[in-house]
Order: sequence, then structure tokens, then C-alpha cells
Amino acid sequence: MAYYRQLGSIPPKRHTQHRTPEGGLYYEELMGEEGFSSDSSLLYHRGIPSAVVNAVPWELPDQSTVPNHPLLPRHLKLHELFAGQEWKSADVVAGRRLVLGNGDVRISYVAAGAPSELYRNGLGDECVYVESGSGTLETVFGALEVGQGDYVVIPRATTHRWVPAGDEPLRAYCIEANSHITPVKRYLSKYGQLLEHAPYCERDLRAPSGPLLVEGADVDVLVKHRGPNGISGTRYTVPHHPFDVVGWDGCLYPYAFNIRDFEPITGRIHQPPPAHQVFEGNGFVICNFVPRKVDYHPLSIPVPYYHANVDSDEVMFYCGGDYAARKGSGIAQGSISLHPGGHTHGPQPGAYERSIGVEFFDELAVMVDTFRPLELGEGGRASEDAGYAWTWSGRGPQQ
Repeated sequence: MAYYRQLGSIPPKRHTQHRTPEGGLYYEELMGEEGFSSDSSLLYHRGIPSAVVNAVPWELPDQSTVPNHPLLPRHLKLHELFAGQEWKSADVVAGRRLVLGNGDVRISYVAAGAPSELYRNGLGDECVYVESGSGTLETVFGALEVGQGDYVVIPRATTHRWVPAGDEPLRAYCIEANSHITPVKRYLSKYGQLLEHAPYCERDLRAPSGPLLVEGADVDVLVKHRGPNGISGTRYTVPHHPFDVVGWDGCLYPYAFNIRDFEPITGRIHQPPPAHQVFEGNGFVICNFVPRKVDYHPLSIPVPYYHANVDSDEVMFYCGGDYAARKGSGIAQGSISLHPGGHTHGPQPGAYERSIGVEFFDELAVMVDTFRPLELGEGGRASEDAGYAWTWSGRGPQQ
């Protein structure tokens, strides 16, 4: 996010002495992308940020996947993964259940009621969509209050923890990249400002408040990182609490953007999915479908035309409203539809005709399109509606 912010106490000049009230030195940390060649921030710590006193393996939640074979469109009911009271002891980090994944992106889901441990993802950025509930994201950059409809973008290697609030679960749809997650390049000027045609602007982005300045010694931090089997975990013990930052400045930090602040792009005839794009990463894009006026050509058909995903898998997470194209398929809030490359898909029978003359869609969905095939994770296999593939024809195998 090439948008400068400053918080707390920093020296007038970077890479110069920044002294404590007692005359000691704060420790400057450069957190930067692409080997000193892209966005960065400078953080000033009370303790040495690289110090560790112990390191042991951390066993991650099940990260295994199986191919989508035979190739089928699939319906996954994510609310079934946390149907009882187990959410009360689950947290947003260790409680995630992997739904779909490939070498570029992993999609998980969790309903959480407990605070997470301190955590950082060393593999890539995370974009966490808050389906419902509320809480606080505590980070080395400060705290972010988050709630329903927030996208929370967390840069790679940001130490943080999630603290749910209230008596309801914090339901989180977690998109983990093996790269960085950024605003869409065509929305940005060559210097990084969001342009006039972008569906959101810098005023819509919320940055952390703080600093937190938490005291503590011998604190554990969970780290997800590259390893011998692709993804591994390590539990560090560090001598000082990582939330010891007195100030920071720069263009790299976590931020929140609420889906209600997305201004939909509409037209006389049906707009293709790139009109709904919010973010992008290497090998995937993130789009959203929000309540909006729809096509106003006198002969328009507002629901999507049937389309074949030649180069991508399409994942739609239904998180509110009434999705007109999927009526009759069993899809409801908390559902995912996976429409893979090589399969033609589109509205359910009758939806094409029913949409004629409709002027407004009251729907809310987050879409991830990937350019490599997605495989099914443990959570995807556990929540599948096995009859979805046959809903267009009305009959299944051997019928």
C-alpha cells in the first residue's frame, strides 16, 4: 500500500539515533518488500526485534489437499464446519480449516471466540474477510477494530493476534497468498495513488491506532513459513513482547477496508467480473459483488451469461443478501461455489428468465479467481453438498 502514514515517536531522519527518555537507543527495524526495492516501513522497538531464546516446531492445522477429480462444480457449506459450540474455544489462527488451495493461494474458514496466540505468516500476505462478528486485530503497528464486512489486509511477516469481541463468533474467511496482496494495478497512478475511476479511495482505508506498548518477557510467537513439505510452522520464544514499538512510519502496514465502501461499477448491459475487482495477488484476484442497480438496457438480462472458465477457477463465497443466479441450488449465506476451469457454468435454471426487468440486486459475495487449479482441503471435503453438480440438469449419475 504505497500510501504514507506515521504513528507514535520517530526520529526526524531515518537510520539515525532515536533515544529513549533515559538516554538509551530504540532499535530501528526496516520491514520491506522485494529486497529493499518496494514498499517498506520503519519501526522503532524498545527491545531487539531479532532476539529469540527458543524455537520448536509448530504443528499446523491440516494443510493437505486432493485434486478436484473427477472435475466438478462444487458447493461447500462452510457454516457446517462450526455448527456447534466449538467456536467458543477456536481462534482465528489455529482454528482455521483449509477449504481450497493451490501453489498461489489458500482459502480457509473459521468461527472463533477465543484470542489467538501471537502469529506471523512468513509465506505471504493475508486478506481476512469478516463475515460476521467483531474484534480487534492487535499488531506491531498498533490495533485495528474490525467488524462485519471488513477486509483486513495483513502484510507478510507482520506479528499480530486476533481478539474476538462479544458473545457471537467472529466468522473469518481467510485468503492466504504466497505473494503480496495489493489494490488493483489499473486503479493506481504510476506513483501509487488510487485514481478517480477506482471503486474506492484512500479515505476508505483504516490504519492501526496505537502504539500498543505491551510489556512482557519470554513470549511465544507462531510463524508459518516455507519448509521441507512446502508449508511448515515454528514456535519462537522471544525475550521481549513484540508489541514494544514506540512509533513507525512508511507505506507498509495492515489496513481494513469495508465492503460497504465499495462503489459498484454498473452499465447498460451485464458487466464482467473485472468490474467487481478489489485486490490482486500473484496467480489470483479478489472481487466482490455488492448491492447495486443492474443493467438498464431495455433488452438486458441482468444475471450473468453462461461462461466457460478457460484460464481460471472461480470461487464465490456468499456472505449476505439474496444471490439471484443461484436460487434453487441450495446455496445460502456461508456457502462457497467452486466452478473450475474446463467447466461451463452460469445461472441456475429459471434464473436467466426471472432476471429480465429486475432493476436491483441485493447480494453480497466475495469472489476469488485463480489461474491455477484449486484442490480441496480438509474443510472443503468435510462440508461438501454432493448434489450440487447436478442442479442444472435436474438429475444425477445413472438417472
